[in-house]
Amino acid sequence: MKTMKWLIKREMWENKGMLLWTPVVIACIIATLVFISLFFGKMSGFQFDGHNVASVTIEGAMRARIAETMAQAYIGAGMPVLMILGLLVFFYCLGALHDERRDRSMLFWKSLPVSDLSTVLSKLLLAVVVAPLITMGVAVALGLVTLLAACFVLLAHGANLFGAVLSTPDLYLTPLRLLGLLPVYILWALPTVGWLLMVSSMARSKVFLWAVGTPVIGSLLLVWAEKALSFGIDAVWITSHITTRILLGVVPGSWLAFSKDVVAIDHEVNKMPLPDAIFNASWATLGSSTVWIGAAAGVAMIAVAVWMRRRREEA
Repeated sequence: MKTMKWLIKREMWENKGMLLWTPVVIACIIATLVFISLFFGKMSGFQFDGHNVASVTIEGAMRARIAETMAQAYIGAGMPVLMILGLLVFFYCLGALHDERRDRSMLFWKSLPVSDLSTVLSKLLLAVVVAPLITMGVAVALGLVTLLAACFVLLAHGANLFGAVLSTPDLYLTPLRLLGLLPVYILWALPTVGWLLMVSSMARSKVFLWAVGTPVIGSLLLVWAEKALSFGIDAVWITSHITTRILLGVVPGSWLAFSKDVVAIDHEVNKMPLPDAIFNASWATLGSSTVWIGAAAGVAMIAVAVWMRRRREEA
């Protein structure tokens, strides 16, 4: 356990600029834009139920509904940070095993009493656990800053919602819901992470072309074979269930494409709040065999990456 902790720390030290400072810088840019908009008075036109909050008295039921909506939706301000997580994990995994062969640092790490399995697992844990936790923390912080700015705007219009927002349970449940989606993210990201680590352990150059070009060109050939040669294969199904899983599994929320009807039913028909509907639909996807087959394939590809690293002792 101690060895794994230091391996993860080593990976974090080597990739701090990508995995830590990139989401922090993006969050700072968004927060700066929010404060600039606030300073120039561009956020004075808040609408709620078709009414401008500056032109109505916020009391009673409307006050409670506005506070509840703000407490549920403030994490939306951090969505750009969460979306960049997919790119960060994608490019980290793409170079995780290739870069150490390119700069010959693998020779040094091979000289240490650390197994190839532990090294690859440390890279896996950084990609699917540590990086998402960092990004979630930055996104929540950005959301809270934006929520604070919105409360100050409303205060300038005579509506003090600080107490109402702070007493709303959703203010504290929203980060917990986000954290509760981490196991779902890990399972859906495994095929992509496994594929990228396997390609990174095999390719001697042009890693991006191998990782992206192989499934894309393969899908195009299958579509051509279906149309021109009447192979009788469902190329569209293969593209949406295999190619998409291989390339886009690290994008947060990608699993909602398989459960968008559940979200719509819970939110529009059952009148469930949107955050709860998304949370329930996300966990509901684990009842499908698709996610488990993909996760098993991801584990198999990670095993291949370990096997390849064990044999990549280049002089």
